[in-house]
Amino acid sequence: MDQEQILKELNYAAVKSSGAGGQHVNKTASKVELQFNVEQSHGIQEEVKIRILKNLKSRLSKENVLVLQSGESRSQHKNKVLVTQRLFEMLERAAKKPKVRKRTKPTRASKMKRLKKKKMKAEKKANRRDPLK
Repeated sequence: MDQEQILKELNYAAVKSSGAGGQHVNKTASKVELQFNVEQSHGIQEEVKIRILKNLKSRLSKENVLVLQSGESRSQHKNKVLVTQRLFEMLERAAKKPKVRKRTKPTRASKMKRLKKKKMKAEKKANRRDPLK
């Protein structure tokens, strides 16, 4: 993943923040919205791109654009830095190759434990029956 190339492909937009904040919030656009088109990015290899598209499917728009927002700070610059960091963290997590699971047999102790629980449950149910039958 080429971070320099990805930084060139990002689109930022400053928007007015919502919520409480007094007079300041009504006149400044400190919230930053980041848009990143995953599918058309040249900073990500194809196999990694496929993994990212699969893992972030719920966060992408129909055009495969990832939209993130940050309005945590009153400073537009801080919000821009925060949203960019969040994007790279998200891409790193989504691009990770999943570990291949090694199949293993259940241990002897786990088999015995399962059978013991099964026997106890059967005994409990048998004790519920009417003793006259």
